[in-house]
Parts: sequence; C-alpha cells; structure tokens
Amino acid sequence: MAGLVVFGLRGCSYPGIGKMGGEKVGVVEINGVIVDATVVIGQIKSFREDNSIKAIVLRINSPGGGVGPSQEIFREVQKTVKIKKIVVSMGAVAASGGYYVAAGADGIMANPGTITGSIGVIMGFTNFQELLGKIGLTPVVVKSGEFKDTGSPSRQMTDAEKKLLQEVVDTIHRQFVAAIVEGRSLKTEKVESIADGRIFSGETALEIGLVDRLGNFEDAIEWAGRMGGIKGKVTAVYAREKKLSLLKYITGSSSIRSLVESAIRPKMYTGYLYQPAEE
Repeated sequence: MAGLVVFGLRGCSYPGIGKMGGEKVGVVEINGVIVDATVVIGQIKSFREDNSIKAIVLRINSPGGGVGPSQEIFREVQKTVKIKKIVVSMGAVAASGGYYVAAGADGIMANPGTITGSIGVIMGFTNFQELLGKIGLTPVVVKSGEFKDTGSPSRQMTDAEKKLLQEVVDTIHRQFVAAIVEGRSLKTEKVESIADGRIFSGETALEIGLVDRLGNFEDAIEWAGRMGGIKGKVTAVYAREKKLSLLKYITGSSSIRSLVESAIRPKMYTGYLYQPAEE
C-alpha cells in the first residue's frame, strides 16, 4: 500500500517559474493512500511558520484513505488558510479522502482529466466463515457485549450489527458533506446531491463547483504565488525529508505496518477511499 511521500528541500525551475532567487511557494505532496497525517501536518505547519514562504501548494495524487488522517490534514489546512494562502494542485486522482483534504484550501486546480469526487464513505471486512468450516476450525469468542465482535470474520453479521454500522457510516458521511459545505461555501443540498460516491473528471468538477480552475502543477504554483502577494518570479520549494534508518522505517512506517497487520489479522476498515472495481 502506498503512503504519504515527501521529497527533500530543493528549488524547482519550471517554465514561467523563477529559480531560487525568487520569492517562495512551499510544496507539500500527498501521494498514494492516506494512512497517516503526521508528516503532512508537520510540513504544512513548517511552511505556515516560515516567513520566507508566501503561500503553499498542496499537490495531491491520492484516491483517499483513512477517515481520521484525512480529517486531520483537512483541519490543518483550515488553520493555515487563516494565515497563509493554500492552493491545491490535483494530479491524476484526488478522490474521496483526497478531495476531503483539498476542500479546505483557498483554491483548487485540477487537470481536465483528473479523477476527483467520490464523496462518500466505504466500510468493509473479510468473512472466512465458509473457509473455516471446510478446514474444521470453530472459533470460540467470549465478549463483554453484544457488539464487541462486530465484523468478526468467522461469522455472519446480524441485522442489528448492520444497522449499527450503517449509522456509523452515515454519520461519517455527514461529516464529509459538512466539510465540503464549509470549505467550498456550497449549499448542503447541492453537495448532498452529488455525494453518492460518483467520480467526476476535473472538467465536470469545475462545472459543478468542486474545483476553481483547470491547469497543471506549474499553473498552481503561479496562482499560489500571486495569491500570496508575490509580484516577481515564483520559486517552488519542497518540504525537508526526515532521514530515517531502514530499521526505523520498516518498524515505524504506518503504511508498511498496516500492510503487515492486514495480512496477518484481517479486519474491518472504514475510509474515505475511491476503490475502482477490479476484474
């Protein structure tokens, strides 16, 4: 599973964007499934507190991910736009939790063919009841309450459990809608009408108010710079990468840890995640 990827501090020279001598726009990248918010939050905060950084571009290439991490990044974006301008640049995909994160920015730019939207919540789990029966294993569970083992892979879900989980999903979905209503200044009814999990191209998203402009990464850098008050050349700089030992990375990486846990202990997941159907 991909995680959040951030590259080291460097100056970038693009057509129309100045070299290191220009005033600076900080770039924070979110690539892959959002499983942890710590690194991105730290980078946004660092740029927010750096007076040499006039604005921030949040570059998103993500199908979304965990509910909590997506909400944490959104919250940090909300705090930052009160102090410094943030522009989102959407890459190939910025859907579900990827869009949740973007919704709090001052402006959102997408490519015409960017996949975005997918406003919704998904919850799922793996059931091994038939397999366990075939190999002669009978799970024994002792629990303190009726719902303590909801989502157990060793038995069918009860109607009461399905109702409970649906209520949880509906609550989290309402939080997603409310975040877009607040961040994008849209009417609740309008957001609810498109918050059924469907995806949109960047072009369609512009038409319905989910994004503000069409353009590429360079355009987003330029836009953020002008919003931040830069009159001359604009320089894009990336957040510093913290160097980790291989052992610490393997044992501490939330993405790797989640992958291992999923392999040895199948469990229920809940996420703001765009999941295309597989063959």
